[in-house]
Amino acid sequence: MPLQNFQYKGSQLHCEGVPLRAIASTAGTPVYVYSSRAIRDNYRAYRNSLAGVPHEIHYSVKANSSLAVLALLASEGAGFDIVSGGELYKVLRAGGAPAKVVYSGVGKTRDEIKYALEERIATFHCESLQELDVLKHLAREMGLAPTVGLRVNPNIDAKTHPYIATGLSEHKFGIALHEAESIYRDAKEWAPLQFTSLSCHIGSQVFDTHVFGEALRQMLGLATRLGDAGVAIRTIDLGGGLGVGYEADQPSVSIRSYGRMLSEVLRGTGCCLGLEPGRSIIGQAGTLLTQVLYRKLAPKKTFVVVDGAMNDLIRPALYRAHHEIVPVSRSDGPRTECDVVGPVCESGDFFATGRSLPPCAAGDLLAVATAGAYGFVQSSNYNSRPRAAEVLVEGDRFRIVRNRETREDLVRGETL
Repeated sequence: MPLQNFQYKGSQLHCEGVPLRAIASTAGTPVYVYSSRAIRDNYRAYRNSLAGVPHEIHYSVKANSSLAVLALLASEGAGFDIVSGGELYKVLRAGGAPAKVVYSGVGKTRDEIKYALEERIATFHCESLQELDVLKHLAREMGLAPTVGLRVNPNIDAKTHPYIATGLSEHKFGIALHEAESIYRDAKEWAPLQFTSLSCHIGSQVFDTHVFGEALRQMLGLATRLGDAGVAIRTIDLGGGLGVGYEADQPSVSIRSYGRMLSEVLRGTGCCLGLEPGRSIIGQAGTLLTQVLYRKLAPKKTFVVVDGAMNDLIRPALYRAHHEIVPVSRSDGPRTECDVVGPVCESGDFFATGRSLPPCAAGDLLAVATAGAYGFVQSSNYNSRPRAAEVLVEGDRFRIVRNRETREDLVRGETL
């Protein structure tokens, strides 16, 4: 089962030392449940595997921006990779240090850039000449000299889903390598901006780690050429994207092996390695609990209708993404092929189609696996459905870290 620190004890599925049935009884369903131990273990795997080289680990906030998750990682010493002013606000509210924040993204607004400058974040990863121009003029107005790195597009095919591939020349992200090199060589014209880093990100759900090595070698080659031209590059940020197993027979990429491979490429270069892991830290640390409402027998299909829906977890509808689904109370009865669907009025509202599941009836609980990343953060109020609660498990205790939305929340901010 592609979940970390979730296991059956007797017939009941637990997260660490807590039975999931107890969480559902207290918090209701649907509810996201995260293992604090799994989050810590994954972050520490990155930190320990890179211990032999200078490095900075910035958790990718877009994967899961729960304040409790951010605070847990801040307590571990993590930095943060943000893509919006809202994410910066949440990082600061969670106790994250602005001096450990890097700001990525292709569409930063003027107000967002000003906010990040005011908070004195560590680095801006810029993706166009116009963005650089806005940053330069704001920095001059505010009397600041921010650190900048261009996001270079290495034109490497990461062999992943087209919606989450970012490293080819036809993608909206980054600046072509030859154009970036020219900008760095003219760095003095962009004063007071300080060009001290290089950034790239080739995509998500990448299982062939050799492409990361290829990208790092490209960046190191560019850093060497720039150094010869008098532009000293201190940090090479390789982004995130490490593959996580979603299917029962699909293993995740070893964080430790990945870190050791990058360390070997980087060792002796004098550069600091930046990484921005998100999914590989939080993905398998979380599940979505949902309750069966009805078992509907149609002429050609069996439908298991649950109280979770595409507004709670959109990945299956958006990407045709696979999530393992397991019963919270283990059953050894005969399995049936069925579609697991939600209440939203869309044919695309499903968690699984043609899935073989053990017997389940109204009131039973199901766990949708590997839902820690890009689950709650992509949720919505579609069909005027309140968003789910979130729970963080710590050993044999748990706490609700986000209350379930109420009907009153659905109209907050609206006027007649």
